[in-house]
Amino acid sequence: MPLTQEQKKQYKSIGHDLKPVLIVAGNGLTEGVLAELERALSDHELIKIKLNLSEREERAEVITELCKAGRAELVQTIGKMALIYRKNPQPNKQLSNIHRYK
Repeated sequence: MPLTQEQKKQYKSIGHDLKPVLIVAGNGLTEGVLAELERALSDHELIKIKLNLSEREERAEVITELCKAGRAELVQTIGKMALIYRKNPQPNKQLSNIHRYK
């Protein structure tokens, strides 16, 4: 289910203070990156990703692949940073960025 504009606005304000929990380098989407993506989305729901890739088109492709692999929604991209969200049906209120900022 796509995010509404109101949800995106709320998540952008939360994401502003977050540090990247996943860094994707030039070697792309390895098994380790995908495993960390899954863990981070399960724990935090809303995560910031840093893409150390120089080409804009390459970053866009990687972001699309990350969202598809993690079954997540893209909230925002700014330069080499991306903010993505996936709802956890049973979130840990201590770890979830969404519940900690409410």
